Amino acid sequence: MELIDSHAHIDFPQFDEDRAAMLERARAAGISTLLAIGTGPGPQKLDAALPYAEEHDWIYTSVGIHPHEAKEVTAEHLERLAALARHRKVIAWGEIGLDYHYDHSPRETQQRVFREQLALARQAKLPIIIHCREAWPDCLRVLEEEWRPAGIGGIFHCFTGTVEEARRGLDMGFYVSFAGNVTYPKAPGLREVAGALPLEHLLIETDAPYLAPQPWRGKRNEPAYVAEVARTLASVRNLPVETVAAATAENFRRLFRLEGAQPRRDAPAAGGQ
Repeated sequence: MELIDSHAHIDFPQFDEDRAAMLERARAAGISTLLAIGTGPGPQKLDAALPYAEEHDWIYTSVGIHPHEAKEVTAEHLERLAALARHRKVIAWGEIGLDYHYDHSPRETQQRVFREQLALARQAKLPIIIHCREAWPDCLRVLEEEWRPAGIGGIFHCFTGTVEEARRGLDMGFYVSFAGNVTYPKAPGLREVAGALPLEHLLIETDAPYLAPQPWRGKRNEPAYVAEVARTLASVRNLPVETVAAATAENFRRLFRLEGAQPRRDAPAAGGQ
């Protein structure tokens, strides 16, 4: 059974002691492709995940600045992101968006940096990965103003919104990705959303090292556990898990225009940035 983990933070220090073994377990679990999110610890390390994508042909990466760190962003950071986006293993821009739960950065600053990154992603012609927490009205408004005309689409990562919010994303070409929290006993509403959306617009992810699925809840999450997310989606949709795994893998490849393990397009390597 082929699986794709569409969102994992494999550069994070939680994996420093066993990163190689963790990646081996992912491969053994059937993961053919992994998207290593490149936001890293913040603007001070914009290429945090790139070394892993360069080392492994089955790993791709993204670039971007998380809304938590929006207040730290300078013009130089944005220029660096634009350069990194040309790397052949960078296939997405993100995770970017709005987070009104923690408000680590002022909301006005989050919105400004969000719009600035959308403009850069549009220039780079990269799909975007959206982080949105307790900010859906503003997030959708910005996307409909700034991103819908691009026609590039992206991913609603670790989705926790409503069916209506998800469908507004589908109308803009987005895919909806579910993480380990869809497996939690107290998340029936999230499972209802997962069952209501078209299978051809669903993705699965771990958001590792966070949100371990129910069998490992409270422990460190890792990409191999994405199979449990697939099993939960299969259960709520009354489908074989192999069907969900195959569909979400094909959805990922369609979004990023991937053929096997080949990069989406030619571009200079990191050393030439």
